[in-house]
Amino acid sequence: MNNIYLINILIGLVAGVLAGMFGIGGGVVIVPALILMAGFSIVEANGTSLAALLLPVGILAVISYYRAGLINLKISGLVAIGLILGVIAGSLIALNIPTNSLKFIYGLFLLYVSWNFIKPRELWRRYIRKEDVETEVKEEKSHNDYNLVFFPLVGLVAGVMSGLFGIGGGLVIVPVLIHFLRMDTKRAVGTSLGALLLPVTFPGVWIYYNAGHLNITYAAIVAAGLVFGALVGAKITISLPSLTVKRIYSIFILFMGIKFLIDALG
Repeated sequence: MNNIYLINILIGLVAGVLAGMFGIGGGVVIVPALILMAGFSIVEANGTSLAALLLPVGILAVISYYRAGLINLKISGLVAIGLILGVIAGSLIALNIPTNSLKFIYGLFLLYVSWNFIKPRELWRRYIRKEDVETEVKEEKSHNDYNLVFFPLVGLVAGVMSGLFGIGGGLVIVPVLIHFLRMDTKRAVGTSLGALLLPVTFPGVWIYYNAGHLNITYAAIVAAGLVFGALVGAKITISLPSLTVKRIYSIFILFMGIKFLIDALG
């Protein structure tokens, strides 16, 4: 097998594991990996990543979360509606701004997410006061506490980010569900994957394809790895404490954010 094909399968597997663990779609791994290992421009990597996420690559992971009772299907459906519209806007923006600006915005966004998940000031206060480490025990809000327009708007914002950066949108969806609905991390991950299961990235894929920024062969190979990787990731997350999942997720995103800022400034 050609080495580049093997590399792309491995990219899909790793991205799939993280997608299954964190509900992120996998683009946060696919995009930088294609840039570093395959020499893609960020725009071409974005388009190829969206194409890899087009098929229901997370179906096995979603089934696992569903069987464990860790998906809110109604919220997933409402978020998916907004995702479709947002992807169009994000893709058009990405094709018309400088590459370094794109990387810089992406890096800042990832740092913001990691900061809100790690909560360093809260951890420091707990350390100073010698308090026990927090546990994630919250009373989840019902989706009925929110106007139904709220969830498509979440999807819209996530879709814009997805079109901009070639990610699945879970980097927006999961934090919002945790912060505003006080949803358990694992349930937020499952619900995010459910929203990403439909071909919500198709408008963005079409835009990138028409602009000549899509490698269909690489996308298909990465997608094959995603299917099985996502199942492994889901199994790992379901077996771990929710707080552990959140901490691992936040550290991962922190390093990714720093990397993109360095690339943008360097």
